[in-house]
Amino acid sequence: MSELILVIEDDVTLNKLIIDQLIGAGYRALGAVSWRETKKHLEKNEPSLIIMDGRLPDGDSLAQLPELVEEYPVIILTAYGSVKSAVDAMKNGAEDYLLKPVSLDELLLTVQRTLSTAALRSDHQFCKRQLKQTIYRDRTLIGQSATLEEIHRLIEAVAQDYITVLIQGESGTGKELVARAIHDCSPRSTRNFVAVDCCTLQEKLFESELFGHEKGAFTGADRQKKGLIEGAEGGTLFLDEIGEIEPSIQAKLLRILETGIFRRLGGTKDLYANIRILAATNRNLEKMASEGAFRPDLFYRLNGFDLTVPPLRNRRVDIPELAEHFINNHSFSRRIDKQLTPAAIRKLIAYDWPGNIRELKNVVERAIILSRDKRKIEPNHLAFGSSHTTQSTVLNLTFDHEPSLDEITAQYLEHQLKKYSGRRSQVADVMKISERSVYRMIKRFNLKEHQ
Repeated sequence: MSELILVIEDDVTLNKLIIDQLIGAGYRALGAVSWRETKKHLEKNEPSLIIMDGRLPDGDSLAQLPELVEEYPVIILTAYGSVKSAVDAMKNGAEDYLLKPVSLDELLLTVQRTLSTAALRSDHQFCKRQLKQTIYRDRTLIGQSATLEEIHRLIEAVAQDYITVLIQGESGTGKELVARAIHDCSPRSTRNFVAVDCCTLQEKLFESELFGHEKGAFTGADRQKKGLIEGAEGGTLFLDEIGEIEPSIQAKLLRILETGIFRRLGGTKDLYANIRILAATNRNLEKMASEGAFRPDLFYRLNGFDLTVPPLRNRRVDIPELAEHFINNHSFSRRIDKQLTPAAIRKLIAYDWPGNIRELKNVVERAIILSRDKRKIEPNHLAFGSSHTTQSTVLNLTFDHEPSLDEITAQYLEHQLKKYSGRRSQVADVMKISERSVYRMIKRFNLKEHQ
């Protein structure tokens, strides 16, 4: 529906002339010749814009301006000799003014410009409200650091656009939370946000899960199934750890990004995906692309806008506030009203947090348990990395028989998982394999991740 414009002008001829011009340009328009009639219109209607004369027979309409501009954008109509009062009105919140006699071409240009500015301001205010709600809900985006403030600014900037965003950062920095914040601030916020963990989806079923499948596409496909792409229709599809996707899937994702078209597995019909794609990785995709480990064309498509989430060690000023949040949201802690001592806070700030926010949460929750019924959490309650376990992390491959390659691999992987507290990305870097391969091997050898 087109915008509704309220014209407040006591000159009936000019009032009708402006209304006719606005209706001819595709707007809806109402007229009022007095302040009394204006109030009646405002009780029943919600105009997108008000065009008004500065003076009306039953009162000075400029006196009502501060109240009006709180709710509506306002354009002032003024005679040449009253330009000063029009300028004063703009200082008090009016968007623009038009001189009488009104040029109809200038009228339409001013209306269009004012409505566009008002729409941008409304989008910005909406985004700020949504971002505040997201920060309040998730709370791991909280903090006062300049780096986090820059992340907030970038979220606002990209949310209103359709551009694909590549969110980069170490494991545990909150990349999915950033993706959710972008979605919540976007025009797609009322539709689904579908997150796909590219590491955990089984390789053979990945294509079926993502694109869906037709009946009979493979053994066991006894009915048609819509995939995650269709589940995100009208909303946002978030591909977490996209660097782990197989080359065959990369080609199909590229097609969606370029054309919006895809097919279900086993299907012959092209389907259109009305989705926004956000992707995240803790790997260097640019390097992978140059080395042939990732499609360069897909990388450049994904990297429409690059947003890097800083590691926790680069925003140490936020650590006390984050730790306090984790304490306040722990059920046991709420009963006892636990607090960190200044020495404990200093210890938290001094640590480098290779596991980032995820590790901080684990350390704080472990400290809550270790401090038992004590109100204060002391430095000795804080156990970092693998220091909380009594098991040795020294590599010691011993067998009482001739081991198979799988046994050696399993024991070596278990050692690395203990050493790096289950952080798959670091284990993958040490073992020179992909994080997805680490995940598969954990499942294959039935190992614990030691998190």
